[in-house]
Amino acid sequence: MTRTATIVGTYQLAPRVTGFRLRIPGAKLEFDPGQHTTVQFEADGKEVVRPYSPTTLPGTDEFALAIKRYDDGLASSYMHTRSPGDEIEIGEFEGNLSLEDPDRDIALLASGTGLTPLLSMLRQYAQVGGGDAHLVFGEQTAESIFHRNTLCELSAMHDNIEVTYTLSEPEWDWLDRTGYVQNHLEDLFDDFETRDFYVCGVPGMVVETNEELRDLGTPEERIHSEGWEDDAANE
Repeated sequence: MTRTATIVGTYQLAPRVTGFRLRIPGAKLEFDPGQHTTVQFEADGKEVVRPYSPTTLPGTDEFALAIKRYDDGLASSYMHTRSPGDEIEIGEFEGNLSLEDPDRDIALLASGTGLTPLLSMLRQYAQVGGGDAHLVFGEQTAESIFHRNTLCELSAMHDNIEVTYTLSEPEWDWLDRTGYVQNHLEDLFDDFETRDFYVCGVPGMVVETNEELRDLGTPEERIHSEGWEDDAANE
């Protein structure tokens, strides 16, 4: 089943990432932070269905998406040509990624647009979390970091939230961490047995991060991702 959502606003988050505010008038949107919806449309006579995760919380008639434009991306190109007032078809909210226990310490490990479901979960944790949350966000360059103001605000307003950035292609004046998210786990965390780890990014990053967490002694039940990444990484 699909529903029609109206784009009520767009805003630039990074050179290739645009934010979209969408509204379904009269609806009270219910989903678990971390879940995704789908954008659905026809191209060349074929139906295109692509998943995107809200970066916002449920409970209103609006939600927000952050979508990166890829030159060969059918859905991202479609969305990046939409304007306020346009209508799009979206699918049900679903997915396996959601906050397991708000009373446990958590780590949110993201690369690229894998940040989107984890940002929604971080917003939720800021409201109900009973422990500490540490987001580690990997991008290529400082310019490509998106939602940075939002992350700074969350960490500034909540003593139990910490944000760390790492860049795979840093500029000469970058003073923070470099390399990939999975390279910094042992240095950033000292509790791998009771903390919940949520991982989202390109399949290769998720697979490597999960393997590193296991090597560091993280129990399987403390590692959370969508679950399809192993097969995708082997394709």
